[in-house]
Amino acid sequence: MSDTTSTVAVTHADSKHDNADRLQLERKMTQAVEEGHDADIPSSAGYVLDEEDRADHDIEKRQEAGPATSSDDENDPNIVWWDGDDDPENPYNWSATRKWLNTGCVSFQTFISPLASSIFAPGVPLVLQEFGSTSPQIATFVVSVYLIGFAAGPILLAPLSEIYGRVPVYHVCNVGFVAFSVACALAPSLNSLIAFRFLAGLFGVAPITNGGGTVADMIVQKHRGTVLAAYSVGPLLGPIIGPIGGGFLSNAKGWRWNFWLLAIISGFITVVMLFVMKESYAPVLLNRKVERLRKETGNLLLRSKLDVGLSPGDFFKRSAIRPVKMFIYSPIVSIMALYTALTYGYLYVQFTTMTEVFQNQYGFSTALVGLSFIGLGVGSFIGVVIYSGTSDRYISRKAAEADKLAEETGTEKMGMKPEYRLPLLPIGAVLIPIGLFLYGWTAEKKVHWIVPIIGTAFGGIGNS
Repeated sequence: MSDTTSTVAVTHADSKHDNADRLQLERKMTQAVEEGHDADIPSSAGYVLDEEDRADHDIEKRQEAGPATSSDDENDPNIVWWDGDDDPENPYNWSATRKWLNTGCVSFQTFISPLASSIFAPGVPLVLQEFGSTSPQIATFVVSVYLIGFAAGPILLAPLSEIYGRVPVYHVCNVGFVAFSVACALAPSLNSLIAFRFLAGLFGVAPITNGGGTVADMIVQKHRGTVLAAYSVGPLLGPIIGPIGGGFLSNAKGWRWNFWLLAIISGFITVVMLFVMKESYAPVLLNRKVERLRKETGNLLLRSKLDVGLSPGDFFKRSAIRPVKMFIYSPIVSIMALYTALTYGYLYVQFTTMTEVFQNQYGFSTALVGLSFIGLGVGSFIGVVIYSGTSDRYISRKAAEADKLAEETGTEKMGMKPEYRLPLLPIGAVLIPIGLFLYGWTAEKKVHWIVPIIGTAFGGIGNS
C-alpha cells in the first residue's frame, strides 16, 4: 500500500514539474514573439492561412499572426491591432514599390558604409608619408579602427531601433556618418584621423545593424532569402569596390579625396532617405496608432497588442543585455558569432596587406594596386548569385517535405526552419582556407600575380 502511495505521489510530483516546465516554455514563447525574434518558438507558432488557404509558417510574421496572447487579451476592446488582414498600415501589405524603396535606400547606404572601411587602403602609404610615420602597425590600424566602431555601434543602435523605430536611427546615424567623413577629410594629424575613423564606423554601422530587421519587417519569410541576398551585396562588394576606386582616386587627387567622395555620396542618399524612408517596425507603428486613437477617443486605457509594458529605459537594458545572454547561453549563436568574427577578421587582414603585397612583390603602382581586389569582388558576386538562386527554393522544398511527413505521421507541422538556410555554409567554410592558402603561399613565392588574385576569389565566395 505504501509503495502504491509513493508511486502516486511521485507521479503527481512529476506531473506538476512537467506542467511548470510547460508553462515556463509558453512564457518564453510569448515573450520571444513579443520581442520580435524566434528564440524558443517552435516554427508552428503563429500558424495562419494565406489567401490561398495554404499554411504560411512564418514565425517572424507577428504583424499577421500576432503574439501568443490570452483569451482575455483577444477580447479586450482596449487592445489595438491592425484593421484586418489587408490593413495598408501593416508593412507586409505595402506595395512592392514602397517595399523596394525602403530596401533600396538601406541597401545603398549598406554599400557605402562598408566601402568606407577600405576605400583609402591603397592610399595608406600616402597617409603615413604625409604624417611622417613608418609604423606598419599604424598602417594596419588606421584602416581597421573603422571596424571597432562597427563592433561597438550595434550594442547601442539595435535597442534604439526597437524603442524609437528604424527610421530615426537611420537619419541620425546618416548625418553622423557624413559629418565624420568630412572630419576625416580635414584631419590635421594621424591621431585625429584614427579617432574620426572610429566615430565614422560607429555611425556608419546603422544600416548593417538594422537593415536585416527592416527587410524582415516587410518581406514574408518565403521570399526573404532573395531580398536579403540583394541587400547583402552592399556589405560584400563595398569593401571590394572601395580599394579599386580608392587606388585611382588617391593617385590622382590624394588620399583625402576618398573621404570627400564618401561624404558627397552619403550626403546625397541621406537627403533621399529623409523623403523616401517610411517606418516599418510594427511595435512602433502600433504605438503611434495607439497615441492617435487616445487623442481621438480620449480612452487612455488603449494599448498596443505588441506592448510588453516596459519603459524605454528598461526596454533598452533588456535589449542590450539579451544579445550578450544569447551569446553566452546559446551555443549556435556563439559559434556563428565566432565564425563570422574569424572570417571577417581574415577578410580585413587581406584588405590591410594586399596593398603592400602587390606593390612590393609585383611592383603595382598606387593606382593599379586597387585592381588586385577584383578577385574578392568577383568571388563575392558569384557567392551571392549562388545563394540567391538556391536559398528560397530550397527552404520552400524542405518545408513542404517536413509538412508532408508531419501529415503522414500525425505529428505537428514545423514549417520553415532557419537552419534550412545553412546547407551552403560548409562549402564556404572549406573555400575560405583554400583561398587564404593560395593567396599567401603564391604571393610569398612570387607566382604570377593572377594566382593570388584567384585565391582571393575563392575567399570571396566563401565569405558571401
